[in-house]
Amino acid sequence: MPQPDQTPAHDAIPEAALRWHRAGQGAALATVVQTWGSAPRPVGSQLAISGTGEFLGSVSGGCVEGAVVLAGQQAIQTGACTILEFGVSDDDAFAVGLACGGTIRVMVEPVGPGAGIAADLLAGLCVARAGRRAVACVTDTGRWHRRLIAVDAADPALLARFRSDTSGFLDAGPSFAAIHNPPLRLAVVGAVHIAQPLVRMARLLGYDVTLIDPRDSFAAASRFPDETIVDDWPDAALTALGLDARTAVVTLTHDPKLDDPAILTALGAEVFYLGCLGSTRTHAKRLARLGLEAALAARINGPVGLDIGGKSPAEIAVSILAEMTQALRRG
Repeated sequence: MPQPDQTPAHDAIPEAALRWHRAGQGAALATVVQTWGSAPRPVGSQLAISGTGEFLGSVSGGCVEGAVVLAGQQAIQTGACTILEFGVSDDDAFAVGLACGGTIRVMVEPVGPGAGIAADLLAGLCVARAGRRAVACVTDTGRWHRRLIAVDAADPALLARFRSDTSGFLDAGPSFAAIHNPPLRLAVVGAVHIAQPLVRMARLLGYDVTLIDPRDSFAAASRFPDETIVDDWPDAALTALGLDARTAVVTLTHDPKLDDPAILTALGAEVFYLGCLGSTRTHAKRLARLGLEAALAARINGPVGLDIGGKSPAEIAVSILAEMTQALRRG
């Protein structure tokens, strides 16, 4: 079932640019297209700029945002696109520019006028993002032509960028691919004590979190204020959520009648991570009970989390999120 757009406000950068443009304020998008050295923000990082000087996002962690905002406002007035380069030696780092001593190139594009991004194309990008459809905005920086390419229409080189969640120039040519994968999601089965720090920490990492537990005494709003709580059975809740390759699932209940249906549902989807709480002995009993083929059993991270010696709920939550990050970034 399609889910409503849950893009965190701080990541809704194309959406902000489109909103400012439609409001008549004018808008521009700035995108990091190349980095060297200790650049503070990765390629693909974006900053939306309004004609009134508002901005959302970051291209350098604060080092050169002022200059980029000014360039964006100029682009709104002229309709011209440009690629800026910023760099500074470590000796000069605290005077101007990049405090880390790196070098970045930033593409600045107005929305609408001149060579800028067509409002219809930007709207299409926002619709795809709202529908959790992976899409790339490919910009020919020589002619300033643009097109949206969905993941299922991507060639092998672009598909590799979707899988690694990495924006960049294609084949060292003039075309830059800005990858827009759906926001990461975490489904936590079991509103237990470990879930309390886990859901808070996951949100800090940018995950949309859904907590699933049909037991009213556990899934009380007083125990999890401001969290999305689903009181359905885990298999039904996960199916309704719509699992995909940008979703992680963690089961914490220790109750087979709750955990097992969730595990089987997650194994039937392309989730990038599935972790299950329990000791080595508990996990062995779980695998024997489920009777999984070796390839499916290997997809379960159990005992859940990296072995960092964690004891408290918060430490165990750290270990889970570390293992999730490892699975996401290293495959």
